[in-house]
Amino acid sequence: MTLPPREPLEALLLYRLSRLVVVAGRMVTRLCEGRFGITRREWRLLVTLASLGELGSSQLAEHAQLDRARTSKAVGSLVAKALISRETRAGDRRQVTLALTERGRALYDELFPLVSAINAELGTALDAEEAARFDAALRRLQAQADRMLDTAVLPKADRGRRGAVPAAVSLPNLSTEPRSHVLDPQSHASR
Repeated sequence: MTLPPREPLEALLLYRLSRLVVVAGRMVTRLCEGRFGITRREWRLLVTLASLGELGSSQLAEHAQLDRARTSKAVGSLVAKALISRETRAGDRRQVTLALTERGRALYDELFPLVSAINAELGTALDAEEAARFDAALRRLQAQADRMLDTAVLPKADRGRRGAVPAAVSLPNLSTEPRSHVLDPQSHASR
């Protein structure tokens, strides 16, 4: 029995975006790890604190889009490296406030322009009009992803029970028809 041909992985928008992030992100990873002695995850937390100021650990995890366990581990490492401070909130020892230290701010001030330059060089593949359209498309895609997540009924991983049968998944308004125009700017332009 011959199986029908499958769509190539490259037809999946999320796969293509992920590949772009991984490939271009390797340069950022090398800078972070090789020159500054931090991981990309730690860099993400530093950038978030630099952008938003003091945050609680749960807020930091949410804004950095990391789970709490990974955030906690990275926070511990950043505290040990004296790049962020962790202060217990008065009245509730379970709550902490996280902030950049002077050393963390200095690292951010040195690394951020280098990461910005990588982003700018990547952006040179697009002319100004393409860049504006791409930015608008990214905003629409982010809004659509947010709407989909808000309405999807997705099971959480059951990490406590091995071999548990996953619950049914309900994804709203998902069509099985190919949406190649999303990936092909030529077909979108002709619409």
